Amino acid sequence: MELGQYVNDLQRQLVDAAANGADETRAVAERLAAALDAATRLVLLDALSAAAGEITRDLAPGSVDLRLRGREVEFVVTAPNTEADGDDRPPASVDQGDASTSRTTLRLPDALKAQVDEAAAADGLSVNTWLVRAVAAALQPRQRRSAQRTLRTGDNFAGWAR
Repeated sequence: MELGQYVNDLQRQLVDAAANGADETRAVAERLAAALDAATRLVLLDALSAAAGEITRDLAPGSVDLRLRGREVEFVVTAPNTEADGDDRPPASVDQGDASTSRTTLRLPDALKAQVDEAAAADGLSVNTWLVRAVAAALQPRQRRSAQRTLRTGDNFAGWAR
């Protein structure tokens, strides 16, 4: 996605808005339009990044990453792949009722952090997206185990005896 067309549209709209003013007003608008290029690109990137984050939260353990190559933006969509592992479980999901995100500080040993970096790079994901997927996948088996416990019948007993 090339952001240039959006930046140019905004610049043109600013100059057009000043067209009804005095010559000095038009000159100021043209100078401001030229200066808007970098600021407009940053604002657009922030908006696109926020959108990709919201989509990733709803798509977890899948993800949408935003990548900047030169002046072009790329969206990389990664769908959860449970078939590659021979896993027949449904993909782990994130509670979609809560649309907010939380910031968590995670302290990892350097060796483990390096392994996480390598795994995320190998999957073509950001470290954050990789960790969100790993946590969501780790929670899935726990949910299945607790469901299996409630469905068991027979002569199984748990607890203390004297």
